[in-house]
Amino acid sequence: MSLLLRLLSRCPLWLLHGLGAIVGWLSWALSPSYRSRFKANVQTAGLRWAQARPAVAHAGRMIGELPWLWLRPHGQALGARVRLEGREHVEAALAQGHGLILLTPHMGCFEVTAQAYAEAYGARAPITVLFRPARKAWMRELLDGTRERPGLATAPASLAGVRQMLRALRQGQTVGLLPDQVPPEGLGVWAPFFGRPAYTMTLAAKLSLQSGAPILLIWGERLSGGRGYVVRISPGPSLPDDSTPESAAAIINKAMEDLILLAPQQYLWGYHRYKNPRGLDLGRGA
Repeated sequence: MSLLLRLLSRCPLWLLHGLGAIVGWLSWALSPSYRSRFKANVQTAGLRWAQARPAVAHAGRMIGELPWLWLRPHGQALGARVRLEGREHVEAALAQGHGLILLTPHMGCFEVTAQAYAEAYGARAPITVLFRPARKAWMRELLDGTRERPGLATAPASLAGVRQMLRALRQGQTVGLLPDQVPPEGLGVWAPFFGRPAYTMTLAAKLSLQSGAPILLIWGERLSGGRGYVVRISPGPSLPDDSTPESAAAIINKAMEDLILLAPQQYLWGYHRYKNPRGLDLGRGA
């Protein structure tokens, strides 16, 4: 499997996206539970099926592009494959000197957002992104270090990772999170997401309130025909100093909803957003 992924990483992006679209529709056809969850989440968001239907193929494209994103040589830049929009918001945020928090939902190519930021701003304000280590040993070995690139570090989804991100902000650096990812038990609260209670991380709000770091929204629009991506950055929500964990989570969820509705055809509607949280991994280190 490792060899196959490395071979795929050398394929052109248009081919990977084409193969990925096939995988997306095969998953749809072969998994009744996936179809049911996908449709239920679309309905909960109040969308018509036609608005979300392209997301079936985009879910597969997300898988297909991963070898190229993870395993291409570290010296190979994204270059013309990615256009970054909203740089003025990053400049204004970094000028405040309190660090920066970038939030993106499971939408478009969220893997490319951190790489694009790192290439543009990593030398000035490196980014640390939260990730969940792969469960399978061969995948962990394959990915060990592949997500880390110049100006881009990773932090595990544990208490040790939380401390790492807070240190980065206090040094004026940047952190990246997917706030619509279900956190471990004890690291979230129940807050509305498209009108339905969803266990929502409190980390993004805590990091902002404790460090004073502003929040920006970012997402990677996947262009057709393997032409690349447009990484779009826009102002994020402001959290009152007296925010409760529940009110802050609701504010961030609303920001995610508004962003998702801009391009529902690229959201990961099959993600198990409303599941119960898993047990907390305490991790090690400080």
